[in-house]
Amino acid sequence: MTAAAAAAILLAGSAMVAIPANATTAPSGTVYAHQLLAHTASLRTQSLHVPAAVAESEVDLPKFDSAGFTRPDGSPAITVGGTTNVDWAALVLQDGHFPVTPNNLTVMLQWMDSENDPNSWWLRNNPLNNGLGSGGGSGLGSYQNLTIAAGYVAQQLRRDLFSGIAQALDANSPVEVTARAIIASPWAGGHYNNGAIWHAVDVPIVSAPAEDW
Repeated sequence: MTAAAAAAILLAGSAMVAIPANATTAPSGTVYAHQLLAHTASLRTQSLHVPAAVAESEVDLPKFDSAGFTRPDGSPAITVGGTTNVDWAALVLQDGHFPVTPNNLTVMLQWMDSENDPNSWWLRNNPLNNGLGSGGGSGLGSYQNLTIAAGYVAQQLRRDLFSGIAQALDANSPVEVTARAIIASPWAGGHYNNGAIWHAVDVPIVSAPAEDW
C-alpha cells in the first residue's frame, strides 16, 4: 500500500496535512495500523487476520485481548498485549485515562512516527521526545524503560499547557482534529513545520526489544 493510499484511509476527506515527500513503505509482510485497527470491531480471538498473500512466517502478529480497552462511553472495546508501538500508544492513553480507541491509537502512532523513525520508535526509550522526567528539556533525554516513558507522557498531556490535545483525546476526536491540536500545541517548537512534516501515513506495527520495557 502506498503512503498516499494509507493516508486516504486514515484521514479521508482531510487536507490538513501533507504526506512527506520521503515517506516510505515497510517491507512486504509488515502489518500496518489500518490493517490492525480495522479489525477491532470484529475481533473475537487473539489473532490478527491479514490477507492470505501475506505468509504468517513473515509477520510477527500482534496479540489481542478483547477485554479492557474502553470506548468514550466506558463500554469495553479492545486491548493489545505485547511490545509494539501500538502497545505503547495504548499504554499512554490508559495511563492518561483517555479512551483507547482506533481514532486515538491512530493519531498516537502518527505522532510517534512524526517524532522518530517507526523502525526504531523506542529510541532512547522516549518515543515522543518528551522532556518531562527524561533529563532533557528539549526532548532529547531518555527514560529507564518504555513503561516509565508512557507514564510521563500521560502526565505531560494532562498539564494545562497541552489541554488542547487532552480535550481532543478525551472526546475521541477524528484523527485530523487531534493532529491539529498536537501541531498547534507547544510540544514541538516548529509545530512540525506547521503540519507540513506531520506523518499522516499508515504506520507499520513494529516491536521494540523486550528489554526496553
